[in-house]
Amino acid sequence: MTQKLLKRARKIVIKIGSNTLAKEDGKINYKFICDFAAQCAFLIESGKQIVLVSSGAQVAGLSTIDCWTRKTDIHYRQALCAVGQVELMDNWRTAFANFGIHIGQLLLTKEDFSDEHRTLNMRNTLFTLVDEGVVPIINENDSVSFDEIKIGDNDNLSALTAILWNADLLLLFSDIDGVYDKNPKNNPDAKLIPVVENVADLRRGISTGGVSSFGTGGIETKLEAAEKVGAYGIDMILANGSFPRALASLADGSIHGTVFIGDSHGI
Repeated sequence: MTQKLLKRARKIVIKIGSNTLAKEDGKINYKFICDFAAQCAFLIESGKQIVLVSSGAQVAGLSTIDCWTRKTDIHYRQALCAVGQVELMDNWRTAFANFGIHIGQLLLTKEDFSDEHRTLNMRNTLFTLVDEGVVPIINENDSVSFDEIKIGDNDNLSALTAILWNADLLLLFSDIDGVYDKNPKNNPDAKLIPVVENVADLRRGISTGGVSSFGTGGIETKLEAAEKVGAYGIDMILANGSFPRALASLADGSIHGTVFIGDSHGI
């Protein structure tokens, strides 16, 4: 089913989590970025349009200034994101340049999605970039965000982006294979749920655990993202980004995840 969704979707928003972008030592995984850019370039060549929502500003910042690792003050965290965002985008720029593809950066906050003029400008920028063959790469503006204007996680940011852009498909790459009936890290007998048609029913049937049970955003933020896009008829796939060539493998059906069916249609 994941293969079918990717085949029929033309406009795809792809979110990549920090755990997927980081190596075991916590630093940015440039090899992964290069491999992923190559997979995106192949999809673009085949007629797909891609928008990336990329976490990893703090990871890239620590790769650059690792002496800040133990600094937990919010001002250092925000400063670290300012440094890391430059490094992150430079990695993506270099990786996509190998295929003659330009990238564009958008740093957003919740407030941007609440103001109709900003929303219109964001939408126009997205359409213009994609129509001109540029890959937009979006992240939350962590260096200026605070509680009142913070989205808080890139799962929900990617969902808002998919809605704004009228995407056909939202693809969340995380550090889990999909949604399980219980936390697979603590329960070896946990079963992967291949298809979800109703998120409310799913919530009643699974144990979501704590915020960090399934990675940085938690499984709850992924369910929130599915609800958001599902209400607009946009399908969503949650899959493990740590598999070799995960995007290409989803496209050819060699790996699977959990599919969330948008409300307006079925498969």
